[in-house]
Amino acid sequence: MSAPVPHIEVQDLTMAYGDFVIQRDLNFTINRGDIFIIMGGSGCGKSTLLRHLVGLKSPARGRVLYQGVDFWQTGDKQRRTLMQRIGVLYQSGALWSSMTLAENIALPLGEYTDLSEREIGEIVSLKLALVGLAGFEAYYPSEISGGMRKRAGLARAMALDPDVLFFDEPSAGLDPISARLLDELILELRDSLGATIVVVTHELASMFAIGNNSVFLDPETKTQIAGGNPVTLLNESADPRVIRFLTRGERTAEERR
Repeated sequence: MSAPVPHIEVQDLTMAYGDFVIQRDLNFTINRGDIFIIMGGSGCGKSTLLRHLVGLKSPARGRVLYQGVDFWQTGDKQRRTLMQRIGVLYQSGALWSSMTLAENIALPLGEYTDLSEREIGEIVSLKLALVGLAGFEAYYPSEISGGMRKRAGLARAMALDPDVLFFDEPSAGLDPISARLLDELILELRDSLGATIVVVTHELASMFAIGNNSVFLDPETKTQIAGGNPVTLLNESADPRVIRFLTRGERTAEERR
C-alpha cells in the first residue's frame, strides 16, 4: 500500500469573528483520496471550518495548505486557480430556481472555460448521468425531489472536475433511503474520480459508512480533541465526549469495553 499523500494541511488554525474565538490550534491533514469527516456537537464550528477551507473566510491565525501552497498567503491569481479546483455541495443544493438543471451545471463551465456550447452540453449530460439524472437536463429544481436536487447540486459541484469536493450536511432533509443512496454515490465518485472529499455531517450512519479520516471539534474547549477513522474512534477512544457523540449518549467508554 502506498504512503498517504497530503492534499490539504491545516496548521495552527484559529477561527474567530472579531474577538470571539470559535476554534483554536487546529492541526490536521487531509490526504489525497480521503473521505474526511468534520464532526462535533452543534455550535462547535464545523461549517465555519468548511468556510475557511473553501476560501470564504480567512483565518485569525494559522495556515491552510493545498499541496503545500498556503491558500491565504499566495497571490490572488493562484488563489483563484486553487478555488477552481474545489467543488462545493451546499445543504440545499443551492441551485438557481429560474434555471434548468442543465443551465445550472453549465454556469461554471461558461464562466471559467472557453468551451463551445456543444462541448458544454456534452459535459452537462455526462455530469448528470454520473449522479443518476440522465435525461433531466430540461427540468427545473422545483420539478424534482429533494434527493434529486442534492444530486443535481453535486453534478454542478463536479462541473469543473475539481480535485476536492466539499459537502455541507449532504443528508440534511433526506429520508434514510435517499441518504444511504447519496452515501453510496459519494463512495463511487471517490473511487471513480479519485477526488478528495470533505464532509460536514451529523449523521452517524454516514460517518461510519463513508469516512476513513476525521477531525472532532469540541465546543467547550474550542479545539480539536480527536481525529482519525470514525470507526476506530468509536472502538478505541477513551474520551467520554467522543464516545457520547459517536453513540448518541447511549454508551460510556467503560460500557463499550
